[in-house]
Amino acid sequence: MKKRLFIIGLLCILFLSLSFIFYNKRSNKITVAEVTHSVFYTPFYVSIHNGYFKDEGLDIELVLTSGADKVASAVISGDAQIGLSGLEATLYAYENGLDDYLVSFSSLTKRDGQFLFGSCEYKNNFSLDGLKGKRVLAGRKGGMPSSVFEYALFKNNVSGVIIDNSVDFANLSSAYIAKEGDFVNLFEPNASSLEKEGYGCVLASVGLLAGEVPYTVFHSKKSFIDSNSDVIRRFNRAIKKGMQFVKDNTEEDIALIIKDEFPGNSVEEISSFIKRYKEADSWYFDNFISEESYNNLLDLLIHFNLIKKRYNYYDLVTNKYSE
Repeated sequence: MKKRLFIIGLLCILFLSLSFIFYNKRSNKITVAEVTHSVFYTPFYVSIHNGYFKDEGLDIELVLTSGADKVASAVISGDAQIGLSGLEATLYAYENGLDDYLVSFSSLTKRDGQFLFGSCEYKNNFSLDGLKGKRVLAGRKGGMPSSVFEYALFKNNVSGVIIDNSVDFANLSSAYIAKEGDFVNLFEPNASSLEKEGYGCVLASVGLLAGEVPYTVFHSKKSFIDSNSDVIRRFNRAIKKGMQFVKDNTEEDIALIIKDEFPGNSVEEISSFIKRYKEADSWYFDNFISEESYNNLLDLLIHFNLIKKRYNYYDLVTNKYSE
Protein backbone atom coordinates (compact mmCIF):
# COMPACT_ATOMS: atom_id res chain seq x y z
CA MET A 1 0.00 0.00 0.00
CA LYS A 2 2.78 2.41 0.98
CA LYS A 3 4.67 1.47 -2.18
CA ARG A 4 1.59 2.21 -4.30
CA LEU A 5 1.11 5.59 -2.61
CA PHE A 6 4.78 6.35 -3.12
CA ILE A 7 4.50 5.59 -6.85
CA ILE A 8 1.33 7.66 -7.15
CA GLY A 9 3.10 10.51 -5.37
CA LEU A 10 6.04 10.31 -7.75
CA LEU A 11 3.70 10.32 -10.75
CA CYS A 12 1.90 13.40 -9.41
CA ILE A 13 5.20 15.21 -8.93
CA LEU A 14 6.29 14.22 -12.45
CA PHE A 15 2.98 15.42 -13.91
CA LEU A 16 3.21 18.76 -12.10
CA SER A 17 6.82 19.21 -13.19
CA LEU A 18 6.00 18.48 -16.82
CA SER A 19 3.01 20.84 -16.65
CA PHE A 20 5.21 23.58 -15.22
CA ILE A 21 7.83 23.07 -17.92
CA PHE A 22 5.18 23.07 -20.66
CA TYR A 23 3.55 26.22 -19.27
CA ASN A 24 6.82 28.12 -19.08
CA LYS A 25 7.73 27.11 -22.61
CA ARG A 26 4.43 28.51 -23.82
CA SER A 27 4.11 31.45 -21.41
CA ASN A 28 5.98 34.57 -22.49
CA LYS A 29 6.24 37.86 -20.67
CA ILE A 30 6.01 40.70 -23.17
CA THR A 31 6.63 44.34 -22.34
CA VAL A 32 4.61 46.67 -24.56
CA ALA A 33 5.55 50.36 -24.68
CA GLU A 34 2.45 52.42 -25.51
CA VAL A 35 2.76 55.96 -26.80
CA THR A 36 -0.14 57.22 -24.70
CA HIS A 37 -2.89 55.74 -22.53
CA SER A 38 -6.22 56.42 -24.17
CA VAL A 39 -9.64 54.93 -24.89
CA PHE A 40 -8.37 55.21 -28.47
CA TYR A 41 -6.65 51.85 -27.83
CA THR A 42 -9.80 50.13 -26.55
CA PRO A 43 -9.43 46.88 -28.58
CA PHE A 44 -5.97 46.34 -27.03
CA TYR A 45 -7.26 46.83 -23.48
CA VAL A 46 -10.20 44.52 -24.19
CA SER A 47 -7.70 41.83 -25.21
CA ILE A 48 -5.90 42.30 -21.89
CA HIS A 49 -8.95 42.35 -19.62
CA ASN A 50 -10.87 39.62 -21.41
CA GLY A 51 -7.88 37.32 -20.97
CA TYR A 52 -7.18 36.87 -24.67
CA PHE A 53 -3.43 37.27 -24.16
CA LYS A 54 -3.44 34.82 -21.25
CA ASP A 55 -5.33 32.36 -23.42
CA GLU A 56 -2.41 32.61 -25.85
CA GLY A 57 0.17 32.14 -23.09
CA LEU A 58 1.27 35.78 -23.09
CA ASP A 59 1.80 37.89 -19.97
CA ILE A 60 1.54 41.56 -20.98
CA GLU A 61 3.35 44.30 -19.06
CA LEU A 62 2.15 47.69 -20.24
CA VAL A 63 4.54 50.65 -19.96
CA LEU A 64 3.52 54.23 -20.79
CA THR A 65 6.24 55.78 -22.99
CA SER A 66 5.09 59.21 -24.15
CA GLY A 67 6.15 60.04 -27.70
CA ALA A 68 6.53 57.69 -30.70
CA ASP A 69 10.27 58.43 -30.79
CA LYS A 70 10.60 57.25 -27.20
CA VAL A 71 8.56 54.13 -27.93
CA ALA A 72 10.91 53.31 -30.80
CA SER A 73 13.93 53.87 -28.56
CA ALA A 74 12.49 51.56 -25.90
CA VAL A 75 11.99 48.77 -28.45
CA ILE A 76 15.37 49.29 -30.10
CA SER A 77 17.16 49.21 -26.72
CA GLY A 78 15.30 46.07 -25.63
CA ASP A 79 13.51 47.76 -22.71
CA ALA A 80 10.31 46.69 -24.47
CA GLN A 81 9.77 43.88 -26.94
CA ILE A 82 6.80 45.50 -28.69
CA GLY A 83 5.88 49.11 -29.33
CA LEU A 84 2.46 50.66 -29.87
CA SER A 85 2.73 53.93 -31.77
CA GLY A 86 2.43 55.50 -35.18
CA LEU A 87 3.99 53.61 -38.09
CA GLU A 88 6.07 56.70 -38.80
CA ALA A 89 8.38 55.66 -35.94
CA THR A 90 9.46 52.61 -37.94
CA LEU A 91 10.10 54.76 -41.00
CA TYR A 92 12.28 57.22 -39.09
CA ALA A 93 14.33 54.41 -37.55
CA TYR A 94 14.79 52.78 -40.96
CA GLU A 95 15.84 56.05 -42.56
CA ASN A 96 18.50 56.47 -39.87
CA GLY A 97 20.17 53.30 -41.12
CA LEU A 98 19.37 51.02 -38.20
CA ASP A 99 20.52 47.49 -39.04
CA ASP A 100 18.03 45.74 -36.77
CA TYR A 101 15.19 47.99 -37.83
CA LEU A 102 11.57 48.06 -36.69
CA VAL A 103 8.85 46.16 -38.53
CA SER A 104 5.12 46.71 -38.04
CA PHE A 105 3.12 43.49 -37.72
CA SER A 106 -0.40 44.43 -36.60
CA SER A 107 -2.77 47.31 -37.13
CA LEU A 108 -4.93 48.86 -34.41
CA THR A 109 -6.28 52.29 -35.38
CA LYS A 110 -6.96 53.45 -38.94
CA ARG A 111 -7.14 57.19 -38.56
CA ASP A 112 -6.15 59.98 -36.21
CA GLY A 113 -7.85 59.70 -32.82
CA GLN A 114 -7.63 63.37 -31.93
CA PHE A 115 -10.53 65.74 -31.59
CA LEU A 116 -10.17 69.42 -32.26
CA PHE A 117 -11.14 71.26 -29.08
CA GLY A 118 -11.98 74.91 -28.58
CA SER A 119 -14.56 77.42 -27.45
CA CYS A 120 -18.16 76.18 -27.57
CA GLU A 121 -19.10 79.31 -29.54
CA TYR A 122 -17.72 77.52 -32.64
CA LYS A 123 -19.65 74.29 -32.14
CA ASN A 124 -22.87 74.85 -34.10
CA ASN A 125 -21.27 76.21 -37.27
CA PHE A 126 -17.68 74.98 -37.07
CA SER A 127 -15.48 74.87 -40.17
CA LEU A 128 -11.73 74.59 -40.58
CA ASP A 129 -11.72 78.06 -42.14
CA GLY A 130 -12.44 79.37 -38.65
CA LEU A 131 -8.91 78.34 -37.63
CA LYS A 132 -7.24 80.92 -39.89
CA GLY A 133 -5.10 83.27 -37.84
CA LYS A 134 -5.69 81.14 -34.72
CA ARG A 135 -3.09 79.21 -32.69
CA VAL A 136 -3.62 75.45 -32.48
CA LEU A 137 -1.64 73.39 -29.97
CA ALA A 138 -0.74 70.33 -32.07
CA GLY A 139 2.03 68.47 -30.25
CA ARG A 140 5.57 67.60 -31.31
CA LYS A 141 6.68 68.42 -34.86
CA GLY A 142 7.06 65.23 -36.89
CA GLY A 143 4.79 63.19 -34.66
CA MET A 144 1.68 61.65 -36.14
CA PRO A 145 -0.80 63.89 -34.24
CA SER A 146 0.74 67.09 -35.56
CA SER A 147 1.46 65.72 -39.04
CA VAL A 148 -2.04 64.34 -39.61
CA PHE A 149 -3.62 67.58 -38.41
CA GLU A 150 -1.49 69.60 -40.83
CA TYR A 151 -2.38 67.17 -43.61
CA ALA A 152 -6.08 67.60 -42.83
CA LEU A 153 -5.65 71.36 -43.29
CA PHE A 154 -3.81 70.78 -46.58
CA LYS A 155 -6.47 68.37 -47.91
CA ASN A 156 -9.19 70.87 -47.06
CA ASN A 157 -7.29 73.81 -48.63
CA VAL A 158 -7.01 75.69 -45.34
CA SER A 159 -3.95 77.88 -44.77
CA GLY A 160 -2.97 80.64 -42.37
CA VAL A 161 -3.33 78.50 -39.23
CA ILE A 162 -0.69 79.03 -36.53
CA ILE A 163 0.44 75.52 -35.61
CA ASP A 164 2.21 75.47 -32.26
CA ASN A 165 4.57 72.49 -31.82
CA SER A 166 6.24 73.80 -28.67
CA VAL A 167 4.13 71.88 -26.15
CA ASP A 168 4.81 68.17 -25.67
CA PHE A 169 2.00 65.68 -25.97
CA ALA A 170 1.54 65.06 -22.25
CA ASN A 171 1.02 68.76 -21.47
CA LEU A 172 -1.42 69.82 -24.18
CA SER A 173 -4.45 69.99 -21.88
CA SER A 174 -2.72 72.12 -19.25
CA ALA A 175 -1.29 74.43 -21.94
CA TYR A 176 -4.75 74.98 -23.39
CA ILE A 177 -6.19 75.67 -19.93
CA ALA A 178 -3.38 78.20 -19.46
CA LYS A 179 -4.59 79.86 -22.71
CA GLU A 180 -1.38 79.21 -24.62
CA GLY A 181 -3.48 78.38 -27.69
CA ASP A 182 -6.91 79.14 -29.14
CA PHE A 183 -7.52 75.48 -30.00
CA VAL A 184 -5.94 72.15 -29.06
CA ASN A 185 -5.98 68.63 -30.44
CA LEU A 186 -6.80 66.05 -27.76
CA PHE A 187 -7.42 62.34 -27.43
CA GLU A 188 -10.02 60.80 -25.16
CA PRO A 189 -10.47 60.90 -22.22
CA ASN A 190 -8.71 64.29 -22.15
CA ALA A 191 -11.11 65.95 -24.59
CA SER A 192 -14.22 64.98 -22.63
CA SER A 193 -12.57 65.81 -19.32
CA LEU A 194 -11.94 69.39 -20.43
CA GLU A 195 -15.44 69.55 -21.86
CA LYS A 196 -16.90 68.37 -18.56
CA GLU A 197 -14.84 70.94 -16.65
CA GLY A 198 -16.25 73.74 -18.82
CA TYR A 199 -13.13 74.67 -20.79
CA GLY A 200 -14.76 74.28 -24.20
CA CYS A 201 -16.23 71.74 -26.60
CA VAL A 202 -15.15 69.02 -29.01
CA LEU A 203 -15.57 70.56 -32.45
CA ALA A 204 -14.46 67.92 -34.97
CA SER A 205 -12.72 64.57 -35.50
CA VAL A 206 -9.27 65.16 -36.96
CA GLY A 207 -9.25 61.57 -38.23
CA LEU A 208 -12.37 62.04 -40.33
CA LEU A 209 -10.95 65.25 -41.75
CA ALA A 210 -7.59 63.68 -42.68
CA GLY A 211 -8.59 60.23 -43.99
CA GLU A 212 -7.33 56.69 -43.43
CA VAL A 213 -3.74 55.81 -42.56
CA PRO A 214 -2.21 53.06 -40.37
CA TYR A 215 -2.25 55.53 -37.50
CA THR A 216 -1.33 53.21 -34.62
CA VAL A 217 0.37 49.85 -35.10
CA PHE A 218 2.29 47.27 -33.11
CA HIS A 219 5.92 46.93 -34.09
CA SER A 220 9.08 45.19 -32.96
CA LYS A 221 12.67 44.71 -34.02
CA LYS A 222 13.09 42.55 -37.09
CA SER A 223 15.34 40.15 -35.16
CA PHE A 224 12.71 39.69 -32.43
CA ILE A 225 9.98 38.96 -34.98
CA ASP A 226 12.19 36.52 -36.90
CA SER A 227 13.16 34.57 -33.77
CA ASN A 228 9.76 34.77 -32.03
CA SER A 229 7.31 34.19 -34.87
CA ASP A 230 5.01 32.07 -32.69
CA VAL A 231 4.83 34.83 -30.06
CA ILE A 232 3.93 37.41 -32.73
CA ARG A 233 1.30 35.08 -34.17
CA ARG A 234 -0.27 34.52 -30.72
CA PHE A 235 -0.10 38.26 -29.98
CA ASN A 236 -1.97 38.97 -33.22
CA ARG A 237 -4.64 36.39 -32.43
CA ALA A 238 -5.27 38.05 -29.06
CA ILE A 239 -5.50 41.52 -30.61
CA LYS A 240 -7.91 40.31 -33.29
CA LYS A 241 -10.22 38.86 -30.62
CA GLY A 242 -10.26 42.28 -28.92
CA MET A 243 -11.09 43.95 -32.23
CA GLN A 244 -13.95 41.54 -32.83
CA PHE A 245 -15.35 42.10 -29.32
CA VAL A 246 -15.39 45.86 -29.89
CA LYS A 247 -17.11 45.39 -33.23
CA ASP A 248 -19.81 43.08 -31.85
CA ASN A 249 -20.65 44.69 -28.50
CA THR A 250 -22.25 47.86 -27.19
CA GLU A 251 -20.27 50.79 -25.87
CA GLU A 252 -21.48 50.08 -22.34
CA ASP A 253 -20.48 46.40 -22.45
CA ILE A 254 -17.04 47.39 -23.73
CA ALA A 255 -16.68 50.09 -21.06
CA LEU A 256 -17.38 47.55 -18.32
CA ILE A 257 -14.46 45.47 -19.60
CA ILE A 258 -11.86 48.28 -19.70
CA LYS A 259 -13.06 50.46 -16.81
CA ASP A 260 -10.04 49.58 -14.63
CA GLU A 261 -7.77 51.21 -17.21
CA PHE A 262 -9.47 54.55 -16.55
CA PRO A 263 -10.26 54.71 -12.81
CA GLY A 264 -10.87 58.46 -13.00
CA ASN A 265 -13.85 58.00 -15.29
CA SER A 266 -17.25 56.40 -14.78
CA VAL A 267 -18.52 53.57 -16.98
CA GLU A 268 -20.98 56.05 -18.48
CA GLU A 269 -18.14 58.43 -19.39
CA ILE A 270 -16.00 55.66 -20.88
CA SER A 271 -19.03 54.51 -22.90
CA SER A 272 -19.35 58.01 -24.35
CA PHE A 273 -15.64 58.04 -25.31
CA ILE A 274 -16.01 54.68 -27.06
CA LYS A 275 -19.11 55.91 -28.87
CA ARG A 276 -17.20 58.97 -30.07
CA TYR A 277 -14.40 56.78 -31.46
CA LYS A 278 -16.86 54.39 -33.10
CA GLU A 279 -18.60 57.32 -34.78
CA ALA A 280 -15.21 58.53 -36.01
CA ASP A 281 -14.57 55.07 -37.55
CA SER A 282 -11.30 54.85 -35.64
CA TRP A 283 -10.58 51.11 -35.40
CA TYR A 284 -9.48 48.33 -37.68
CA PHE A 285 -11.19 45.00 -37.12
CA ASP A 286 -8.38 42.99 -38.63
CA ASN A 287 -4.60 42.89 -38.04
CA PHE A 288 -3.84 43.49 -41.71
CA ILE A 289 -1.90 46.65 -42.59
CA SER A 290 -2.78 47.43 -46.20
CA GLU A 291 -0.32 48.73 -48.75
CA GLU A 292 -2.82 51.43 -49.74
CA SER A 293 -3.01 52.87 -46.21
CA TYR A 294 0.79 52.61 -45.93
CA ASN A 295 1.15 54.63 -49.13
CA ASN A 296 -1.29 57.22 -47.79
CA LEU A 297 1.03 57.64 -44.82
CA LEU A 298 4.05 58.00 -47.11
CA ASP A 299 2.21 60.70 -49.06
CA LEU A 300 1.63 62.59 -45.83
CA LEU A 301 5.20 62.27 -44.54
CA ILE A 302 6.81 63.17 -47.87
CA HIS A 303 4.49 66.15 -48.27
CA PHE A 304 5.93 67.61 -45.07
CA ASN A 305 9.53 66.49 -45.81
CA LEU A 306 9.53 64.22 -42.77
CA ILE A 307 11.13 61.39 -44.73
CA LYS A 308 13.47 61.63 -47.70
CA LYS A 309 11.89 59.07 -50.02
CA ARG A 310 9.33 56.27 -50.30
CA TYR A 311 10.38 53.08 -48.54
CA ASN A 312 9.35 49.59 -49.53
CA TYR A 313 6.15 48.41 -47.87
CA TYR A 314 7.45 44.83 -47.71
CA ASP A 315 10.56 45.88 -45.78
CA LEU A 316 8.68 47.66 -43.01
CA VAL A 317 5.38 45.81 -42.80
CA THR A 318 4.63 42.11 -42.40
CA ASN A 319 1.17 40.57 -42.46
CA LYS A 320 2.38 36.95 -42.43
CA TYR A 321 1.47 36.53 -38.75
CA SER A 322 -2.13 37.73 -39.16
CA GLU A 323 -4.75 34.99 -39.22
